[in-house]
Amino acid sequence: MLHGHGHGVHVLTTAATAPAAEPYPVTWVSRSLPPGVRHLAVVLQIARLARRADVVYATTMLRRAALGAAVARRPLVVKVTADEAYERARRAGRFAGGLDAFQRHAGGVSVRLLRHTRTWALRRAAHAFFPSAYLRGLALAWGVDPSRTSVLPNPAPLLPELPPRDELRAELDVTGPMLACAGRLMAAKALDVGLEAVSRVPDVTLLVAGDGPDRAELEQAAEGLGLGGRARFLGSRPREEVLRLFRAADAVLLSSAWENFPHTVVEALAVGTPVIATAVGGIPEIVRDGENGLLVPPGDPVALASAIERFFTDRALRERLAAATVPSVAAYAPEPLLGLVEEELERVGRR
Repeated sequence: MLHGHGHGVHVLTTAATAPAAEPYPVTWVSRSLPPGVRHLAVVLQIARLARRADVVYATTMLRRAALGAAVARRPLVVKVTADEAYERARRAGRFAGGLDAFQRHAGGVSVRLLRHTRTWALRRAAHAFFPSAYLRGLALAWGVDPSRTSVLPNPAPLLPELPPRDELRAELDVTGPMLACAGRLMAAKALDVGLEAVSRVPDVTLLVAGDGPDRAELEQAAEGLGLGGRARFLGSRPREEVLRLFRAADAVLLSSAWENFPHTVVEALAVGTPVIATAVGGIPEIVRDGENGLLVPPGDPVALASAIERFFTDRALRERLAAATVPSVAAYAPEPLLGLVEEELERVGRR
């Protein structure tokens, strides 16, 4: 959008191979480099490119972006999509719990360093966008200045033309009640809870799009629960196929143990499909219980099964939830939301 509005844009990314050509320049740092070397290379590239820019905008690699912008003496605007300290602590095996529990976890020297550098990066930003009030609230507890923050939800997708639901279900060879879910198959998604819930509701089929470190274990769990063909793992799918899957489903299932602002929820509602989810993170800001979906506590397969059963046995409820889906994400249209980013970048760049 920024390039289309006449702004000069230069993108920096990390990649395994050279990225596809874009109408603006793209510089990339190889992911094959050792982590320390790669991180330094990113900082140096940001500093080099920032010297020719008015402002640096980062949606990932926040600490490296903050350091590169500081070296170049350029202002920084960020879109914060996660607690980087938490994500890195989990990947390194230094913490195994959820995001809320991590906020109360004292941690060792390495965890404290992750938190310190994360907070330093955010405090250096002239403005920080957060996709949910939940994540913004966490950042304020870290000591980030509230006057330099705002909530900016992830935009709803631009939808391709989608066939009727019956046609899509026929393509998937599904009859009867159908749930769908999509995402990286990892601990945060707690799909084991979703599988157990589905196993408690006869005749319901769950189609899972996505891959990840827990896939084999989840497939074994589905088999152990006796789900058989009622749980189908489709593997990774392009975004348009995920939208078709969501449109085919009666409801989208999200059994996450923790979340920030799952884009899949907005996508489901945008294609007209209600959501049955756990009330964690920013999900209750999007899914309103009894209006455009159903919410249950996390980690409770019995409660989730009860919500699934209620959904499929109450036709009036299904129809009411479905009717509210698309209007509930009308405020997430891409152009106005991205326009707010553009306005803030222009304001910061003029300083």
